[in-house]
Amino acid sequence: MSLSFKYDEHNKYHRFARSAIIAAASLTTFVIVWWFVAIMANMTALPTPIETWDAFISLLNDGDPLTGASLSTYLSKSFGTFLKGLALAVVIAVPLGLFLGFIKPLREFLNPIIEVLRPIAPIAWAPIFILSFGYQIGPSLVVFVGIFFPMLTNTIFGVQKLDPMLLDAARTMGANPLQLFRKVVLPSSVPYIMNGLKVGLGIGWMCIVAAELYATPLGGIGFYLQEQASAGNWPGAYSAIIIIAVLGLLTTSLAEYAHKAIAKRMGIE
Repeated sequence: MSLSFKYDEHNKYHRFARSAIIAAASLTTFVIVWWFVAIMANMTALPTPIETWDAFISLLNDGDPLTGASLSTYLSKSFGTFLKGLALAVVIAVPLGLFLGFIKPLREFLNPIIEVLRPIAPIAWAPIFILSFGYQIGPSLVVFVGIFFPMLTNTIFGVQKLDPMLLDAARTMGANPLQLFRKVVLPSSVPYIMNGLKVGLGIGWMCIVAAELYATPLGGIGFYLQEQASAGNWPGAYSAIIIIAVLGLLTTSLAEYAHKAIAKRMGIE
């Protein structure tokens, strides 16, 4: 047992080291290609990585050169908007997806509506939501739409993939509908729900940046990107893009960690 545990631990660290090396090599290659293209293009609209890095350090230390706002101010506004949209999407998409996946007549009735709305780009709703609900709520609703549909469709798919024999076995043992949901349907759907969440988080960051381009009084990292590009400060604009990419990576990584932790706790790893 002890040797097996040590072997598993060794494999775990080996996989982690391998993934870290591959990630470092991939990112290094990306930076080198970026640097080469920037030098060959010789365009002010395409700064080098070092110019972008200097702009980020300047923002971090001295704040926005145009407004004086700090990086933490921009991030806190964007995170607040993002989290409100995320919370609303989770609260609505997961229960609705479970019901639609479990109740076929309801799914058949609502599916045409979902299929009509789902292909619409979330950013198309930005001017409508912002003008209708204001700068405080409108951008969060754009994020909500971006996260809602991936979570909804993945949750429905997760319920539909459930083995009917598990439901029959639970009913045979006397489980009522609530127990079926809590003990069978929900645990089996968790991997699909978390996959929808990971996809939705990436789309959510796209939505919040696009929404902040409309809702400029709200501020946020999207506003910073727009003002830097408008002023011709391209290193500052690219530093905003890098910040957004890092935020997306961190949130999706956090979702992946939560997925593994929840799956392990529920015994479905």
